[in-house]
Amino acid sequence: MERVAIDGSYGEGGGQILRSSLALSALTGKPLRIFNIRAGRKNPGLRPQHLTAVRAAAAICDAKVDGAKVNSTELEFVPTSLKGGSFTFDVSADQPSAGSGTLVFQTIFPALLFAEQPSSVRIIRCGTHVPFSPPYDYIACVFLPMVRKMGANGELKLVKAGWFPRGGGEIEASIFPISQPMKAINLTQRGNLKRIWVYSALSNLKRSIALRQANQAVNRLLGMGFRQREIEVDIRELPSPSTGTVLFIIAEFEDVIAGFSSLGELGKPAERVADEAVDSFAKYLSTDAPVDEHLADQIVLFMALAEGESAIKTSTLTQHTITHIWVIERFLPVRFEVQGSLGEPATIRVEGLGFLRQN
Repeated sequence: MERVAIDGSYGEGGGQILRSSLALSALTGKPLRIFNIRAGRKNPGLRPQHLTAVRAAAAICDAKVDGAKVNSTELEFVPTSLKGGSFTFDVSADQPSAGSGTLVFQTIFPALLFAEQPSSVRIIRCGTHVPFSPPYDYIACVFLPMVRKMGANGELKLVKAGWFPRGGGEIEASIFPISQPMKAINLTQRGNLKRIWVYSALSNLKRSIALRQANQAVNRLLGMGFRQREIEVDIRELPSPSTGTVLFIIAEFEDVIAGFSSLGELGKPAERVADEAVDSFAKYLSTDAPVDEHLADQIVLFMALAEGESAIKTSTLTQHTITHIWVIERFLPVRFEVQGSLGEPATIRVEGLGFLRQN
């Protein structure tokens, strides 16, 4: 197959281009050469947590890899044979790290949907709730239920939470192959609100902190006009070798699920943690768009793979989404139509391939 060349400095020039390219190379079987890796970052090149994604992608398709070392700015990745099965990936294999386990999962999930057999994946000594990556709760409660509507079936279980900066988390995933093309999706309306779920969790801290986070979130939501019966509250103490808190809001509508979160940190009041998540939710509600900005970024690949035209309206068009679309179009014969400006609501359409891989 013709090698796909990706300039890692495109857009934000971050690790997302690397992970998206690895996912698509493993999925399509097309060899990849990526250069200028993380050129837009203070410390360019591969960091230890990015090597886990490289190794994970290589393991599921028996790829031949050149350049997989810390600080490398260029990588050659040549898939040979996609396979399912049992895998364990250690994010701290090179050095202790709170690198995101959910980002490793998202790197391998699309390809493993097209393997011949189911897969079970353990991602260990990782971050599950860390800055600049989707928390476990978002993947499990928003992303997976939404792509499941399209026929992409996977499950995710939190074994141990891993908080920044120590990490030490563990997640387990089950991924089930699809036998027919995924269904197109139309997410241009929310439908009626079904419930709001306020989830406040912590590890190795006083339970009162989680209660304060939840109370602040509920009071803010009531002040926004929501009724008490629409709001469910869940307080949890998560097993973990590290310390941290999260406040997560799930808004479940008839047609879509949206999620908004904030992480605690040393010196940050519990009330501010809640306020940040509620503020993100309020910004989303100020538009009529059903798809939150993170889901838009994560679902565009599945839209390209599905059969027929998919369309979504997102509350905020991000550089992440634009970059992901650019990478997808380098690997797949699709062309997205994006109506809207960066930082504003936008509608995204694509005629999907009805992709089925010949193993």
